[in-house]
Amino acid sequence: MKIVIIGDGKVGYKLAEHLSVDNYDVVLIDNNEEKLKEAINNLDINCFAGDGVSVEVQAEAGVPEADLVIACTSTDELNMLSCLVAKRLGAKHTIARVRNPLYYHQIDLLKEDLHLSMVINPEFAVANEIARNLIFPDASKVETFVKGRLELVEVPVREGSPIIGYKLAEIYSKFQIKILICAIQRGSEVFIPDGEFVIEEGDKLHIAATHREIEQFFSRLGNRKRRVRNVLICGGGRVGFYLAKKLCSMGMDVKIIEQSQERCEDLCEELPKVTVIHGDATDHDLLLEEGVREADALVALTGVDEENIIMGLFAKKQGVQKIVAKVNEDSRAQMVEGLGIDSIVSSKNATVDAIFSYVRARQNSLSSANIESMYRLVDDRVEALEFVIKEETKYTNIALKDLRTKPNNLIACIARKRQMIIPSGNDSIRVGDTVVVITKSKKIQDITDILE
Repeated sequence: MKIVIIGDGKVGYKLAEHLSVDNYDVVLIDNNEEKLKEAINNLDINCFAGDGVSVEVQAEAGVPEADLVIACTSTDELNMLSCLVAKRLGAKHTIARVRNPLYYHQIDLLKEDLHLSMVINPEFAVANEIARNLIFPDASKVETFVKGRLELVEVPVREGSPIIGYKLAEIYSKFQIKILICAIQRGSEVFIPDGEFVIEEGDKLHIAATHREIEQFFSRLGNRKRRVRNVLICGGGRVGFYLAKKLCSMGMDVKIIEQSQERCEDLCEELPKVTVIHGDATDHDLLLEEGVREADALVALTGVDEENIIMGLFAKKQGVQKIVAKVNEDSRAQMVEGLGIDSIVSSKNATVDAIFSYVRARQNSLSSANIESMYRLVDDRVEALEFVIKEETKYTNIALKDLRTKPNNLIACIARKRQMIIPSGNDSIRVGDTVVVITKSKKIQDITDILE
């Protein structure tokens, strides 16, 4: 599968890195030769220096033969125009990164006219991710599958948790709730556990279940964080705008602190239900004055990672129960995980995950099961894949207890019409089902790949 990426920024580079590791034929275009040198030296890809919207440059880079062209420069207009040119040259599929809320509001019209296969808005994707985290304040991360009907949440096992010392089989028996603990991170190790696995303090559990079942599980564990109702957002950029709009629609009280006077005026006009404060959110006195101690959650969304980390740590010290910080640099995100910040989000990672999921779906479109969505968990060391079963095959209509799966693979859920099944050995996969698979392998294209 040949993939051409236009734009060697943070997103373009990380995409090229992930795709080249998975042995895709990757070409990277950027008009800055100096930026391309790092990609040339570190990645097994081809690079072309030039303007990505140029017909000549695209033709030289092999766009006419490309299966997919991804335009992710810093300019929306260039991305959309580059995709239009690529489509005219013969590229089979195109993806454009579009960040401007004005364009994104009318994206259905633009998508049709520009023949785009997919449009990704990083800030909108991150805002939705944060909103999911605020719905489950006990969780560090929340991903959704099967059109939102199944949730996969990351939950840290804190001191005093009633499940410490229990085997997974004992937990399922004790709580009588249909959940599945499908991956566990312990220090630097990652496990796809069986029923004999014993929980320890400090473990990070990845739990698959419906929203209702997860709520019940948290309730029975006790010591729950209270429901988030008052949210303080530090930074009124695009992520802050999308997030505030989403939270208001969910009935939450939202306050934004933004440093730019002009931006504050725009936010007041666009978000009449939101309280907008003109000021510097890194000023601790201002945070105290604006009621950080009374907030249920603080979301730090400035453009500077260090500022977001410091604000998050300060809010934690003031007793704020849920902290979310936007940290785009991967190395910084790993450093602050153990400092008390509940959730780390990144526009770059949200974009890469969405595009990578699409790539995998295109690659296996001719197999017996389509990949509908994919998420990378635990620092990209575990994948959660959603398959739709299209036809009868060797694993359909056979009890799962009679299907031997390879180590470090797990069938986490089967969705059948309106029914969500956390599978036992007596359940089976049927045509039309949606199946969620958890795996440590990064080469799974079909459910047959996890079977012995």
